[in-house]
Amino acid sequence: MIKVGIIGGAGYTAGELIRLLIDHPDVELRWVHSSSNAGKPVVEVHKGLFGETDLIFTDKYDFDDINMLFFCTPHGESRGFMAEHGDEMPKDLKIIDLSNDFRLEDGKHDFVYGLPELNRKKMVRGAIHVANPGCFATAIQLALLPLAKNLLLNSDIHITAITGSTGAGVKPSATTHFSWRNDNVSIYKPFRHQHLDEIRQTLIGLQSNFDSDILFVPMRGCFSRGILAAIYIDCDRSIEEIRHLYDEYYSDHSFTFVSDTPVDLKDVVNTNKCLLHLEKIDGKLLITSVIDNLVKGASGTAVHNMNLLFGLSEKIGLQLKSSAF
Repeated sequence: MIKVGIIGGAGYTAGELIRLLIDHPDVELRWVHSSSNAGKPVVEVHKGLFGETDLIFTDKYDFDDINMLFFCTPHGESRGFMAEHGDEMPKDLKIIDLSNDFRLEDGKHDFVYGLPELNRKKMVRGAIHVANPGCFATAIQLALLPLAKNLLLNSDIHITAITGSTGAGVKPSATTHFSWRNDNVSIYKPFRHQHLDEIRQTLIGLQSNFDSDILFVPMRGCFSRGILAAIYIDCDRSIEEIRHLYDEYYSDHSFTFVSDTPVDLKDVVNTNKCLLHLEKIDGKLLITSVIDNLVKGASGTAVHNMNLLFGLSEKIGLQLKSSAF
């Protein structure tokens, strides 16, 4: 049995993680840490779990009581936590960090970049620490991995992607409250989004000569969940050849699929799937990628990675139906 602890238990990703873990047949969720909510029932914060769990938030850490630890902390906090408490943790305690603290290789940590479709073998073969990818980065990389593997990224990459409001976290802000976000669409961090670094790191890892620009325009959508990314590049290969490369790359992966028909957000919301659609138009290859930002883009991939770390079937605890109607 996998005994799990969660640090940073009050946010959206933690709520999704708890939802997935309490129904996972090989998991016992031992404690959920939240300093601001200590002593409160988890269902007071994550009301969708009412009737599902009687867990109480705690402000204590018991690392000897668990063999799997998830960080659902804000960006910048897990690295500091590890520096302060690392000596208290058993050396074989597996850790998955959902923040961006350890996604980039800098020679100062041993975290494996946790995109399963890229680094599954590393996780199966003895990784201890895993850095979960960003949500935009997940949708975009899954659209590009087969091209990078086959050295076909030889022009600028153009990306427009829109995300739901839950991607901004649970804390209200000027751009997330209902009266601003509803019936509205806006651009933010164009060409400078923080996920660009991990995307470039991955692409260079697969295609060492990749040096083109990644021109990424992120957008805020007037919906709660999901990411739709539209990506296009110059391409002189036929659509049949490109489709073969995608089918070949994802043939033994459990959650990424290429669709013959255009894809919509509702096809994936509430699931751990990524759906891709390919089109060739006037010398351009257009790839559409859709995911649920809280599941495939965060907590679902974290559970997927946990399954790999413990030698379980990838799909355990993640066989979910989309909320299409």
